[in-house]
Amino acid sequence: MARADYPEPVSALIEELRHLPGVGPRSAERIALWILQNAKANPGKLAGALERAAREVTACGICGFFSSAAGCPVCSDGKRDRTQLCVVEQATDVLPIERSGAFRGMYHCLGGKLSPLDNVTPDDLRIGPLLRRVEEVKGVEVILAVGADVEGEATANYLAGLLHGKECGVTRLAQGLPAGGDLEHADALTLSRAFEGRR
Repeated sequence: MARADYPEPVSALIEELRHLPGVGPRSAERIALWILQNAKANPGKLAGALERAAREVTACGICGFFSSAAGCPVCSDGKRDRTQLCVVEQATDVLPIERSGAFRGMYHCLGGKLSPLDNVTPDDLRIGPLLRRVEEVKGVEVILAVGADVEGEATANYLAGLLHGKECGVTRLAQGLPAGGDLEHADALTLSRAFEGRR
Protein backbone atom coordinates (compact mmCIF):
# COMPACT_ATOMS: atom_id res chain seq x y z
CA MET A 1 0.00 0.00 0.00
CA ALA A 2 1.45 3.37 -1.07
CA ARG A 3 2.20 5.88 1.64
CA ALA A 4 0.50 9.29 1.39
CA ASP A 5 2.75 12.26 0.70
CA TYR A 6 2.36 15.91 -0.24
CA PRO A 7 1.20 16.72 -3.77
CA GLU A 8 4.11 17.44 -6.14
CA PRO A 9 3.72 21.29 -6.02
CA VAL A 10 4.06 21.22 -2.21
CA SER A 11 7.10 18.93 -2.39
CA ALA A 12 8.66 21.24 -5.01
CA LEU A 13 8.08 24.27 -2.75
CA ILE A 14 9.68 22.47 0.21
CA GLU A 15 12.65 21.49 -1.95
CA GLU A 16 13.18 25.11 -3.09
CA LEU A 17 12.97 26.39 0.48
CA ARG A 18 15.63 23.86 1.53
CA HIS A 19 18.11 25.66 -0.71
CA LEU A 20 17.93 28.74 1.53
CA PRO A 21 20.82 29.13 4.00
CA GLY A 22 20.00 27.89 7.48
CA VAL A 23 16.79 26.17 6.40
CA GLY A 24 16.78 22.41 6.95
CA PRO A 25 14.20 19.85 5.81
CA ARG A 26 11.85 20.30 8.78
CA SER A 27 12.04 24.12 8.68
CA ALA A 28 11.40 24.10 4.92
CA GLU A 29 8.32 21.93 5.45
CA ARG A 30 6.99 24.19 8.23
CA ILE A 31 7.51 27.34 6.13
CA ALA A 32 5.84 25.78 3.08
CA LEU A 33 2.83 24.65 5.08
CA TRP A 34 2.52 28.03 6.79
CA ILE A 35 2.55 29.78 3.39
CA LEU A 36 -0.17 27.44 2.08
CA GLN A 37 -2.42 27.34 5.15
CA ASN A 38 -2.16 30.82 6.68
CA ALA A 39 -4.65 33.38 5.38
CA LYS A 40 -2.17 36.21 6.08
CA ALA A 41 0.67 34.57 4.12
CA ASN A 42 -0.23 36.03 0.69
CA PRO A 43 2.08 33.80 -1.41
CA GLY A 44 1.46 35.88 -4.53
CA LYS A 45 2.82 38.98 -2.81
CA LEU A 46 5.84 37.02 -1.55
CA ALA A 47 6.53 35.64 -5.04
CA GLY A 48 6.16 39.12 -6.52
CA ALA A 49 8.59 40.61 -4.00
CA LEU A 50 11.13 37.86 -4.75
CA GLU A 51 10.83 38.37 -8.50
CA ARG A 52 11.06 42.17 -8.20
CA ALA A 53 14.13 42.01 -5.96
CA ALA A 54 15.85 39.56 -8.32
CA ARG A 55 15.01 41.77 -11.31
CA GLU A 56 15.76 45.22 -9.88
CA VAL A 57 18.55 44.81 -7.33
CA THR A 58 22.12 44.74 -8.63
CA ALA A 59 25.58 45.37 -7.25
CA CYS A 60 26.68 49.02 -7.39
CA GLY A 61 29.28 49.44 -10.10
CA ILE A 62 31.37 51.64 -7.80
CA CYS A 63 31.28 50.11 -4.32
CA GLY A 64 29.62 46.72 -4.81
CA PHE A 65 26.81 47.36 -2.30
CA PHE A 66 23.17 46.66 -3.17
CA SER A 67 21.78 49.09 -5.72
CA SER A 68 18.51 49.67 -7.56
CA ALA A 69 17.23 51.95 -10.31
CA ALA A 70 17.28 54.75 -7.71
CA GLY A 71 21.04 54.21 -7.34
CA CYS A 72 23.30 53.10 -4.54
CA PRO A 73 22.25 54.62 -1.19
CA VAL A 74 25.89 55.01 -0.15
CA CYS A 75 27.54 56.33 -3.33
CA SER A 76 24.68 58.76 -4.04
CA ASP A 77 24.87 60.30 -0.55
CA GLY A 78 26.69 63.61 -0.93
CA LYS A 79 27.18 63.98 2.84
CA ARG A 80 29.55 61.02 3.06
CA ASP A 81 33.24 61.48 3.88
CA ARG A 82 35.02 60.63 0.61
CA THR A 83 38.42 60.59 2.34
CA GLN A 84 37.59 57.33 4.16
CA LEU A 85 37.14 54.05 2.32
CA CYS A 86 36.08 51.01 4.34
CA VAL A 87 36.93 47.70 2.62
CA VAL A 88 34.64 44.78 3.51
CA GLU A 89 34.35 41.24 2.22
CA GLN A 90 30.69 41.19 1.20
CA ALA A 91 27.90 43.71 0.61
CA THR A 92 26.10 42.28 3.66
CA ASP A 93 29.01 43.47 5.85
CA VAL A 94 28.06 47.10 5.18
CA LEU A 95 24.76 46.94 7.07
CA PRO A 96 26.11 46.15 10.57
CA ILE A 97 28.57 49.02 10.23
CA GLU A 98 25.84 51.38 9.01
CA ARG A 99 23.50 50.36 11.83
CA SER A 100 26.21 51.11 14.39
CA GLY A 101 26.39 54.73 13.19
CA ALA A 102 30.17 54.63 13.76
CA PHE A 103 31.23 55.26 10.15
CA ARG A 104 30.12 57.87 7.59
CA GLY A 105 32.64 57.29 4.82
CA MET A 106 32.50 55.24 1.64
CA TYR A 107 32.65 51.46 1.20
CA HIS A 108 34.26 48.97 -1.13
CA CYS A 109 32.94 45.39 -1.20
CA LEU A 110 35.54 42.87 -2.38
CA GLY A 111 33.07 40.09 -3.14
CA GLY A 112 34.85 37.60 -0.89
CA LYS A 113 38.26 36.94 0.61
CA LEU A 114 41.39 35.16 -0.53
CA SER A 115 41.04 31.42 0.00
CA PRO A 116 43.42 29.09 -1.87
CA LEU A 117 41.52 26.03 -0.61
CA ASP A 118 38.33 27.33 -2.26
CA ASN A 119 40.23 28.52 -5.37
CA VAL A 120 39.53 32.19 -4.60
CA THR A 121 42.45 34.23 -5.94
CA PRO A 122 43.03 37.99 -6.22
CA ASP A 123 41.57 37.84 -9.74
CA ASP A 124 38.23 36.71 -8.26
CA LEU A 125 37.93 39.78 -6.01
CA ARG A 126 37.18 43.42 -6.79
CA ILE A 127 40.77 44.52 -6.13
CA GLY A 128 41.38 46.39 -9.42
CA PRO A 129 38.43 48.75 -8.84
CA LEU A 130 39.67 49.32 -5.28
CA LEU A 131 43.11 50.41 -6.51
CA ARG A 132 41.51 52.75 -9.05
CA ARG A 133 39.36 54.35 -6.34
CA VAL A 134 42.41 54.85 -4.12
CA GLU A 135 44.22 56.63 -6.95
CA GLU A 136 41.21 58.93 -7.57
CA VAL A 137 41.19 60.38 -4.02
CA LYS A 138 44.68 61.37 -2.90
CA GLY A 139 45.29 60.86 0.81
CA VAL A 140 42.28 58.58 1.30
CA GLU A 141 42.34 56.38 4.40
CA VAL A 142 41.68 52.75 3.49
CA ILE A 143 40.16 50.94 6.45
CA LEU A 144 40.51 47.16 6.14
CA ALA A 145 37.39 45.72 7.80
CA VAL A 146 37.75 42.12 6.67
CA GLY A 147 37.35 39.07 8.91
CA ALA A 148 39.80 38.06 11.60
CA ASP A 149 40.02 34.45 10.38
CA VAL A 150 43.04 33.11 8.46
CA GLU A 151 41.60 34.04 5.05
CA GLY A 152 40.61 37.51 6.26
CA GLU A 153 44.10 38.14 7.64
CA ALA A 154 45.66 36.93 4.38
CA THR A 155 43.37 39.26 2.43
CA ALA A 156 44.21 42.22 4.68
CA ASN A 157 47.94 41.57 4.40
CA TYR A 158 47.72 41.19 0.62
CA LEU A 159 45.82 44.47 0.26
CA ALA A 160 48.19 46.28 2.63
CA GLY A 161 51.08 45.13 0.44
CA LEU A 162 49.38 46.38 -2.73
CA LEU A 163 48.58 49.74 -1.14
CA HIS A 164 52.06 50.25 0.31
CA GLY A 165 53.70 53.22 -1.39
CA LYS A 166 50.45 54.67 -2.73
CA GLU A 167 49.15 58.06 -1.61
CA CYS A 168 46.83 56.63 1.02
CA GLY A 169 46.77 55.60 4.63
CA VAL A 170 45.98 51.99 5.52
CA THR A 171 44.40 51.04 8.84
CA ARG A 172 42.84 47.87 10.21
CA LEU A 173 39.86 47.69 12.54
CA ALA A 174 40.87 47.12 16.14
CA GLN A 175 39.74 43.75 17.42
CA GLY A 176 39.39 42.48 20.92
CA LEU A 177 36.90 42.04 23.72
CA PRO A 178 33.21 42.56 22.99
CA ALA A 179 31.31 45.06 25.11
CA GLY A 180 30.17 43.35 28.29
CA GLY A 181 32.54 40.41 27.73
CA ASP A 182 34.39 38.62 30.54
CA LEU A 183 38.16 38.15 30.53
CA GLU A 184 37.80 34.57 31.72
CA HIS A 185 35.98 33.62 28.49
CA ALA A 186 38.41 35.36 26.12
CA ASP A 187 40.96 33.30 24.21
CA ALA A 188 44.64 34.29 23.92
CA LEU A 189 44.30 35.75 20.40
CA THR A 190 41.32 37.92 21.41
CA LEU A 191 43.21 39.22 24.45
CA SER A 192 46.29 39.91 22.35
CA ARG A 193 44.23 41.90 19.83
CA ALA A 194 42.50 43.78 22.65
CA PHE A 195 45.88 44.93 23.96
CA GLU A 196 47.15 45.84 20.48
CA GLY A 197 44.02 47.89 19.74
CA ARG A 198 43.90 49.65 23.10
CA ARG A 199 43.42 53.44 23.23
